[in-house]
Amino acid sequence: MTAAVALDHETKGRPERRPFEPGSRMWDDVGLLTFSLTAGSAFLLQTMEPTIAAVVDEHSTFRTDPMGRATRSIASVMMWIYGGDEALAEADRLRRMHATLNSTDAQSVKHRALASAPWAWVLHTGVFAFTEGNKYFSSRKLTDADKESYYQETVQLMRNFSVAPKEIPATYAEWEPWFQDQVENHLVATNVAYDYLKVIRKIAPPKQVPAPLHPVWRAVTNPVGRLQYFFTVGTTPELVRDRLGLEWTAKDERALRILGRVIGRTVPLLPERVRYFPIAYEARRLERDRARLRKMINLRPV
Repeated sequence: MTAAVALDHETKGRPERRPFEPGSRMWDDVGLLTFSLTAGSAFLLQTMEPTIAAVVDEHSTFRTDPMGRATRSIASVMMWIYGGDEALAEADRLRRMHATLNSTDAQSVKHRALASAPWAWVLHTGVFAFTEGNKYFSSRKLTDADKESYYQETVQLMRNFSVAPKEIPATYAEWEPWFQDQVENHLVATNVAYDYLKVIRKIAPPKQVPAPLHPVWRAVTNPVGRLQYFFTVGTTPELVRDRLGLEWTAKDERALRILGRVIGRTVPLLPERVRYFPIAYEARRLERDRARLRKMINLRPV
């Protein structure tokens, strides 16, 4: 069976796939710049899943091209929500790309990138990142109804990515203990996780930056790296920090909460063009243009 036929076979009989539209929670929240503040902890959780760690270790460019890898990942996530019909094409592209990303670890265990549990785990970490991001970087706290609404949109996103239904708890209330069990009993400390923490702390210069400019690059990016590391460690579950041996003090927690409150109150005051990633901003602007056009069409004389 070819990869293309296998993927088509896997998607038959699944609930309907559909792109996200204006009015959804993800449409309003995923494109915000604050999304990136917990993206690090989401990826860290992914690198502690054994299959993902093995595949990332062998195939990812996060060590050699961290900036490129990060910008490509964020652009892809923006496409999932703001790409319209192309969002489904992006999900299919990623599945085709991962269909051949397999690996065998040091214990001779074979890992497949599209195995149902690891494939689902990537999207499950997004639920954690969203709720954790709101906890620290938003002035409006989530209600139980808000969490359930966002989770159901994540369920739709999983459908778009052809995640196996057996990997999807039905409600957010069911997801919480399921996620805790995954963290406690399935995640492990991996070399990939430690390498990722090193990479984000000291951001390597892109290949385009000439060697004589590397000191300038380090001077500019080292504070950014330290802040990203701080956000990543601070928004990671305590059990995971303990498992990785990461230090996090009460003073660190107070600093994160203070900084988070400042960010949560400042970002909503920024112009939309600034507070949203480019793809998200352009999609939102296009929808407003379409709404204005529809209004004029409805007012036309007939």
